[in-house]
Amino acid sequence: MGRISLFNSPFLLGFDQLEQVLDAAAKSAGDGYPPYNIEDIDERTLRISLAVAGFSKDNLEISVEDNQLLIRGRQSDEREKAYLHRGIAARQFQRKFILADGIEIVAAHLDNGLLHIDLLRPEAENIVRTIKITEGRPSK
Repeated sequence: MGRISLFNSPFLLGFDQLEQVLDAAAKSAGDGYPPYNIEDIDERTLRISLAVAGFSKDNLEISVEDNQLLIRGRQSDEREKAYLHRGIAARQFQRKFILADGIEIVAAHLDNGLLHIDLLRPEAENIVRTIKITEGRPSK
C-alpha cells in the first residue's frame, strides 16, 4: 500500500521535488543535538544559532550541498584524563537545514559557545508574463 501525498493534486504541478525535501527534513528532525534557535533579524536576514559549548572554530565545519546547510562538529576524546564524573562528552554532530532557492550564507561567527550563521533571503520579484496563443499543432 502506497502512502498518501498532499502533492497528488492535479493543480500542484512540478512539486515532487518539494515533497522529497519535506521527507528529508522530517528524517533529520529527530536528533536534538545541538540545540539551536532561528531568529528573524529583519525582513531579509535570518540567523541560526547553535549551542556548541566546548567546540572551537577548528572543530566546526559549515558547508552547503544541494540546497542543504550542513554544520558538522568533531571533537577528539581526551583519553589521558581520569574523570571522577564525566557529564560533558566529546561528541560529534551533524545538523542539516534545507535552504530555499536563492538563500545565501553571508557570515558565521563563534561567540561564547554559540555558533551564529547569518542567511540572506533573496528579494521577491513579481514577474508577469503573457503567453502567446497559436493555432494548430504545436511546433517542436
